[in-house]
Amino acid sequence: MPIELKMPALSPTMEEGTLAKWLVKEGDTVAAGDLLAEIETDKATMEFEAVDEGTIAKILVAEGTEPVAKDGGETGAGQPATQAPAPAPEVKAPAQAKQDGGDRVKASPLARRLAEQRGVDLGSLQGSGPGGRIVKADVDGAGKAAPAAASPAAAAPAAAPAPAPTPQAVTVADIPHEAAKLSNIRKTIARRLTESKQQVPHIYLTVDIRLDALLKLRGELNAGLAARNVKLSVNDFMIKALAVALTEVPSCNVMFTPAELITFHRADISVAVSTPTGLITPIVKDAGSRALSAISTEMADLAARARDNKLKPEEYQGGTASLSNMGMYGIRQFEAVINPPQGMIMAIGAGEKRPWVIDDSLQIATARR
Repeated sequence: MPIELKMPALSPTMEEGTLAKWLVKEGDTVAAGDLLAEIETDKATMEFEAVDEGTIAKILVAEGTEPVAKDGGETGAGQPATQAPAPAPEVKAPAQAKQDGGDRVKASPLARRLAEQRGVDLGSLQGSGPGGRIVKADVDGAGKAAPAAASPAAAAPAAAPAPAPTPQAVTVADIPHEAAKLSNIRKTIARRLTESKQQVPHIYLTVDIRLDALLKLRGELNAGLAARNVKLSVNDFMIKALAVALTEVPSCNVMFTPAELITFHRADISVAVSTPTGLITPIVKDAGSRALSAISTEMADLAARARDNKLKPEEYQGGTASLSNMGMYGIRQFEAVINPPQGMIMAIGAGEKRPWVIDDSLQIATARR
């Protein structure tokens, strides 16, 4: 019997995705693990794999369509294709969500978290997900079926939430132009930057640093690393310096939550990388304890795959602080926007020759801010 394949949530933050490209066509036979499609999420383009063998009976959604992925990790509302398994199994009622090998309930991480918050017994639920897995909708349904008992004293009715603002229509001037559809990445960037500037207090601190000693050290190290085909950039030094500074001043290596201030004991640096589809921040983990050559090699790999939209979610989600370097564009100074829930971001401008007082005499030095 045909089975509809629905848009999966490929990362914890994914709420919708664009079916960017089909990698199969109707009539193709596929096995578990075969690639079916490329899906553009809010951060990268990711591959959608088949979970079973079968034949692609019909493609129901065209490339470029934006089905919504529900449950932050569960089945979505869009149907990319219909896969007819071989041999075709019988259609059965949802199974009780138990694993074959024990009493552990089969449930998604989000469903488990919601059930714990709401006091719902997962063992009492029927799972509607694949293989009887309990998903968010099952927990939501349990909450509606068994509402909390009303308190003895009638509480004052809560104020109705304000309706979401309706997007205002924009009138485009009668000027020659072209319109390009916003990608999910650009939509996410716009939303998060707006939220950050509105909700996160920004305090800007600026300092000029002299680079001559760093540039001298860089030249010496690169001479020794040439045989390994490694070339350190100033940005690699900045990643290392920020991580060491955060380790020495842990009060800046923090994450804010509504209830707690989390202080990290390791510095994972999110590095802003410009790509054709927007900005993304791959992470150099534990940069404070890494060698400069290791940072340089990993950053080159992360940046290349970021530009090709090939990063894995764990390679760009997280981080304890961010670094944004626009010096290569000749920008002397700029104010970067904090990437919440992180507590800080370091913005780096271009190095240039400047007058500088050295040993009480005016000389020329290479400096940047």
